[in-house]
Amino acid sequence: MAGSAEQARHWRYAELPGVDLLRAHYINKTFVRHTHEHYVIAAIAEGIDVFHHGGADQHAGPGTLALINPDTTHTGRAGAPEGWRYAAVYPSPDLVTAIAAETTGIRGTPGFVRPVLEDPYAVTLVHRVLRAAEEGNALAADTLLRVAVTRLLRLNGAPVPQRAVPTAGARTAARARAVLEERLADPPSLERLATDLGAGPFALLRAFRDAYGMPPHAWLTDARVRAARRLLDAGTAPAEAAVAVGFTDQPHLNRHFARIVGVPPGAYQRERKDVRGERKNVQDRGSALLVPSGVWQNRRHPQIPQT
Repeated sequence: MAGSAEQARHWRYAELPGVDLLRAHYINKTFVRHTHEHYVIAAIAEGIDVFHHGGADQHAGPGTLALINPDTTHTGRAGAPEGWRYAAVYPSPDLVTAIAAETTGIRGTPGFVRPVLEDPYAVTLVHRVLRAAEEGNALAADTLLRVAVTRLLRLNGAPVPQRAVPTAGARTAARARAVLEERLADPPSLERLATDLGAGPFALLRAFRDAYGMPPHAWLTDARVRAARRLLDAGTAPAEAAVAVGFTDQPHLNRHFARIVGVPPGAYQRERKDVRGERKNVQDRGSALLVPSGVWQNRRHPQIPQT
């Protein structure tokens, strides 16, 4: 596998508004339960990515994509000793909805049906999006992104089902979430939160986990990291952002931020300041990727360019 150390770059390209970009090689990285406000389209080049999604572990290997809808709880870890190398795009819900309306028959809010899709051509498209963004080729980056999203929606897309009428437990969970959103930096205890909502602590815990895929304390950490990202995007220093969203200090933010976003907050903010995407990739480019035989279900895959 090209390179031996974990490396990651998380950035935006000004000509792709509403889209985050990530290129990474992780070996020991473990992503805790978290969500994204955007769609996740992760194209695996090497190794195996294992992520818990929909109540089960999913495995994405070379030539496949991990596809996750917004606000969907998931994790992430290596499924092979060599870790996994991938490129990912995170398009906003508005962008994906607009592409679906123009190029597919999907109406309403689009979503991916299967969390893992084998499509080496789409994998190559995603890697080419990142390469075009790094080279400052706006026309190519935008075109390739739209082609990739259209292809994935046609192969694996459908309208997101309408939610059923919420139960009493779901309504209580939503009220609890609203309280935590208002009190990110000073949240109540589980007992106090439950008492204020007229519920028992364990009843609230079950209802919240059923509604949002994680207990309130894990959801709070995820929400704090989201809020910290917005502050970092606005230019707030990491130490100030940490305290503002309720972390005890910057190291506390660093630990949780890296376990959810994949890079430390300082590196994240530096890339945000370079929104033109003009810096060259710092990863070891090496030679073109040759997928090892037998690594992924003993299937042969076309070469995916090292990016």
